[in-house]
Amino acid sequence: MKTRKLLYVGSALSASGKTLTTIETLSPLLEQESYDVIITSQKPNKLLRLLDMIATFYKVRDTVDVVLIDTYSTLNFWYAVIIGRLCSKSNLPYIPILHGGNLPERLEKKAGICKKLFGDASCNVAPSGYLYSAFAKAGFSNLIHIPNTLEIEKYPFTERENFKPKLLWVRSFAKIYNPLMAIKVLEQLLTHHPDATLTMVGPEKDGSLQSCKEYARTNNLPVTFTGKLSKKEWIKESTKHDFFINTTNFDNMPLSVIEAMALGLIVISTNVGGLPYLIKDGEDGCLTPAGDVQLFVSKVLSVISSNQDSIDITKNAREKANSFAWQNVKSKWHQVLC
Repeated sequence: MKTRKLLYVGSALSASGKTLTTIETLSPLLEQESYDVIITSQKPNKLLRLLDMIATFYKVRDTVDVVLIDTYSTLNFWYAVIIGRLCSKSNLPYIPILHGGNLPERLEKKAGICKKLFGDASCNVAPSGYLYSAFAKAGFSNLIHIPNTLEIEKYPFTERENFKPKLLWVRSFAKIYNPLMAIKVLEQLLTHHPDATLTMVGPEKDGSLQSCKEYARTNNLPVTFTGKLSKKEWIKESTKHDFFINTTNFDNMPLSVIEAMALGLIVISTNVGGLPYLIKDGEDGCLTPAGDVQLFVSKVLSVISSNQDSIDITKNAREKANSFAWQNVKSKWHQVLC
């Protein structure tokens, strides 16, 4: 069978100190399945990245079979719009991979642009039931649900017998992920458990890291800021913690949450975007309203006081994480790429 050649367009910026993204995790897995994958772009500057994406497209458009496009809901949304248009003009099949937790709002506010971008696609890949439902409701039928994936064998499950208030937060420091809420959760938790701690892993994005450091320092709070860690490093760091907290205001289906479920951490998350499609409250994790620090703290306290129930939650979470293993997901990628 002829090897399928793919152009994968997205922001591959981990070498520049940013968080590892789907383009950098999915492309090597596709290469393992004998696809020939070209990726673009690794340029840190947004304008240079767009220009590099366009230049790479014109360089390889006559040699590739299909174009994959990581599609977000912030400024990077326009990368997908531009590359999608170029694909349409070149009669080259393209597949948007839907990541942005705020894409449903884009569907409403930019209806014409979205109809062209997503309607002309050979199919749209929705990693979450949340975005699948939103796009189906908007009238798109060229949809397939393919969840984010992970190499499950790289995520050892740590079985915890007693849950202590050792909190781990892993994300880029950006306002949409509300990192300051994590510190305020710790601040309130300390009134119940003076031994509580918080470790925050991730790179700066919009000035939020500095704000968080100033708040922690001013209020003398036990917060450790590690900066960006490699996957291997933060997995090792996770063994020192019992809780993974996700305080985001907007989200789709973050891989870091799935990874935490695989590792045996209790996940407590805001119930925004795709998170209720991923986590069943009280069964394989805990959900709280966005921005409600007091309820978030109460969830942590409940987990600590209900040890056996909490152990069951982590086991259920690991079982759910197993469903995201590459061995269980790759057949769907073959379906859309072959």
